[in-house]
Amino acid sequence: MMPHVGAVFAAIAGVTAVLLHSSIHKIEEGHLAVYYRGGALLTSPNGPGYHIMLPFITTYRSVQTTLQTDEIKNVPCGTSGGVMIYFDRIEVVNMLVSSAVVDIVRNYTADYDKTLIFNKIHHELNQFCSVHTLQEVYIELFDIIDENLKTALQKDLNVMAPGLTIQAVRVTKPKIPESIRRNFELMEAEKTRLLITAQTQKVVEKEAETERKKAIIEAQKVAQVAEIQFQQKVMEKETEKRISEIEDAAFLAREKAKADAEYYTAAKFAEANQLKLTPEYLELMKYQAIATNSKIYFGQDIPNMFVDGNLGPLKAENSHP
Repeated sequence: MMPHVGAVFAAIAGVTAVLLHSSIHKIEEGHLAVYYRGGALLTSPNGPGYHIMLPFITTYRSVQTTLQTDEIKNVPCGTSGGVMIYFDRIEVVNMLVSSAVVDIVRNYTADYDKTLIFNKIHHELNQFCSVHTLQEVYIELFDIIDENLKTALQKDLNVMAPGLTIQAVRVTKPKIPESIRRNFELMEAEKTRLLITAQTQKVVEKEAETERKKAIIEAQKVAQVAEIQFQQKVMEKETEKRISEIEDAAFLAREKAKADAEYYTAAKFAEANQLKLTPEYLELMKYQAIATNSKIYFGQDIPNMFVDGNLGPLKAENSHP
């Protein structure tokens, strides 16, 4: 009896463990759990942590609510010229807000990204390729493909799935037929050669322009130096002229002062002599002159006495020894 009781307890414990294992589940951070009971979606999701549900009756799906990147690989695309190309990888960075999880899962299931992102990428990319040539898709318009896809996706999502936002779309270079790729490479090489030639020409032109500007600057410098030297010479000549004028003026002033002094002296001397010409003074001078002669001759009348300048001594007319 006892072995049977132990077996029953063991069976009960095993069933309990299985039920607990099926009912307890863990939700990671950045995710939200949505529940299905009998295939019907419940309206009460759970956040991160451990949760309990009815085993075998209730199931759950974990839906990411943080930024995630979906990859769409090997997307075919036919150009307007009929060339089939393939985009090896397209990455779509998107995020679903927590408040929109239940509605989007109800409308598009927990694998909503297949319908809203993967299929839409195929559709929008083929729409773009079908109206553009291979040259445009592969080279000329390749840089705007990612932005066009992002805009088209977000425009549809705003209507179909509010709460799901596209952050960025990254598109890799498409694969094209080998023969066409070689032609593009040759064309790009030729373009590169032409660009190098054009850049070389610009460099030569720039160097020539630089040399011309240097020559102009040098000529202007020489002209300015010559003008400065000329101005210096003019100023030197003007200075010499002014110095000469000053010296001449000083000389004239000195000569005038000298002449004025001599004139003043002569005038004063004449004035003094004029004052001396009195009868008494003249009489004095006469006798002084007579006194200085070595010989004196006397005539019958003294008033007839005269001085002979050629002979030196004084003598008188009708004189007698």
